[in-house]
Amino acid sequence: MDLTLTPEMAAFQGEVRAFLDAHRDDYAGGVPKDVKAWQALLIDHGYAARTIPREYGGYGAEPDILKGRIIAEEFIRAGAPRGIANQGVSMLVPTLLEVGSEEQKRQWIGPTLRGEVIWCQGYSEPGAGSDLASLQTRAVEDGDDFLISGSKVWTSTAQLADMIFCLVRTEPEAPKHEGISYILFPMSTPGIEVRPLKTMTGAAEFNEVFFTEVRVPQANVVGGRGRGWFVANTTLKHERGMLGDPNAAEARLNSLIELMTTETVGGERIVDNPIFRDRLMALQARVFAMKFNGLRLLTAAQSGEGAGLAGLIVKLQGCELNHQIAALAIDALGELGILYHDGAHLRAKGSWQRSYMFDLGLIIGGGTAQIQKNIIAERGLGLPREPSPAKA
Repeated sequence: MDLTLTPEMAAFQGEVRAFLDAHRDDYAGGVPKDVKAWQALLIDHGYAARTIPREYGGYGAEPDILKGRIIAEEFIRAGAPRGIANQGVSMLVPTLLEVGSEEQKRQWIGPTLRGEVIWCQGYSEPGAGSDLASLQTRAVEDGDDFLISGSKVWTSTAQLADMIFCLVRTEPEAPKHEGISYILFPMSTPGIEVRPLKTMTGAAEFNEVFFTEVRVPQANVVGGRGRGWFVANTTLKHERGMLGDPNAAEARLNSLIELMTTETVGGERIVDNPIFRDRLMALQARVFAMKFNGLRLLTAAQSGEGAGLAGLIVKLQGCELNHQIAALAIDALGELGILYHDGAHLRAKGSWQRSYMFDLGLIIGGGTAQIQKNIIAERGLGLPREPSPAKA
């Protein structure tokens, strides 16, 4: 791919820079003053939801790899937030675009993009994690509705969410992969109980969710009854892309470089320490590799080709790399790196410490590193499947 900017692309780059310069006060410190207002501004200018059709609330531009890359690089250069990235915007919206009905697209995509509706994901259960198809949350027909009963666990943002996209067993007599449906419903529906789970970050970001005869219209199924496994894997594909976003990794690397060039130990900049500098350069090389693999995926998507092995490595690569970037920051800070609460010596408001702990969890969440390696080996490299335990 030729990444040399044409006059047209150079002019587009100037437009993006001018926009970021004009709105610098809106995102001082890399955080927008008003998240929803910033998101609306980005959509209006085509810097968020760029290729989502206008009739669904997006900007409606044609896919263009170079323009997308220019936007990403200029936002990274300016330290500007790219807009909302969460389970609704990054996972549900592209799923609905692929398999949702016209009514579902018009009802949910626009409000989700604008940050007006927060979503959570009802996938994992106490007995169905890596073997997700073993889920036991069930729906019983009652007229035009389902009555849903069961439980979910590790449900991120459930305590804040307005809506849930949930996997439920609607066809109990069907084989386990064929009896699941993907259903949307409000978290305010009677019969739903949310219990927060505190993690090692000290915050309650995950939750248990219990359903007791929760009444949901059958019309809320996405992709058809019994096709939830197919729809769920569509969402998982986009989840892996969100967790392994190369733009986020590059922005984090830039923050690490800034830390290592401004912090000193014994009068010496951290970046001038050869051991830390070598570790930084190794991480920088991996971020560049991740960035160019991302361009490969964009090229494949635009040409209608399958991503193949390049798509399978994204989640594993991104989550492990993000954790290792945070680990270098912790090590470089020395004794300051072990601080976790407010104090005069805390750096970046403790974001490195929190990232280090949170990203360790993400190596497990969204498909463990071990499961990801199995997928890469079996589906990507064609190696034999891992033997199943012998049955009694």
